[in-house]
Amino acid sequence: MDLLALADFNLVARHGGFGRAARAADRPKATLSRRVADLEASLGVRLFERGSHALKLTQEGLALFERTERLLTELGEAATAIASGGETPRGKLRISAPLLFSQIALGKLSAEFVLRYPEVRLEITTEDRPVDMVEEGYDLVIRVNPDPNEHLIGRVLLRDRLVAVASPDLQRPVADAPVPAVVRASSNQSGWDLRTHEGDVRVSIDPILRLASLIMIRDAVRTGIGAAMLPLSLVASDLHAGALVHWGDGKGPPIEIWALYPSRRLLSSRVSAFLEFLKEAFPLGQPEELAAYIKG
Repeated sequence: MDLLALADFNLVARHGGFGRAARAADRPKATLSRRVADLEASLGVRLFERGSHALKLTQEGLALFERTERLLTELGEAATAIASGGETPRGKLRISAPLLFSQIALGKLSAEFVLRYPEVRLEITTEDRPVDMVEEGYDLVIRVNPDPNEHLIGRVLLRDRLVAVASPDLQRPVADAPVPAVVRASSNQSGWDLRTHEGDVRVSIDPILRLASLIMIRDAVRTGIGAAMLPLSLVASDLHAGALVHWGDGKGPPIEIWALYPSRRLLSSRVSAFLEFLKEAFPLGQPEELAAYIKG
């Protein structure tokens, strides 16, 4: 298989179209189209459905994209590391990360990273809003379920999922009776769609308490005041200890934590080192690995 054609296919799939991919990579649109067509011919399958106004991955195209995106990203990172000639990471490294991930893990991780690379001056700011990496001077951003961005590339660090949990003393939902719930301040949910051992169920909720952060919600649920939907990583230790019980898994999309960086710029040795460090910390990308950083 032609790796260059495969890389061009991933570029087009990631950006959702030949035009956007061409602009992001500063490459001719015709070249990308020809490379993808050659790849389709060599595989004997169609990878994209080409409509008059939209481009959509076929089932085969989606399978190929999911299986090769991370491999190509890691190949690129390995090539960058080799090209740097083994340069020792040094200098300022600015990172933007979401609040919950920062509170759970980045205090310990950042200290361990600086101990390993004492010539790096690491600065991490915490915010959940999208940031402009170039305008605001960030080298790397960590985001939860980021929207597609034609100017950024990256890889998934962790996958998590929402689970419904409550104190063992709280009565489980019966029929259509709403259960007391602790929710995000911005939530307007009237119920939860859950996947349980008995099948899919709809749980009606009565939001008796609205709080701004997921850690506050977890702490409130521990008192027995109500149930909540929370990331598995945040409540895994409570479930294991029996302080909370599991009512079911949320049926929504998974939670994905991504590391993103500009696609038009070679990675510095310090960014490559931090990415590799995160990969060491979360080798499987599972919620239990993040849960290990949570204390109390």
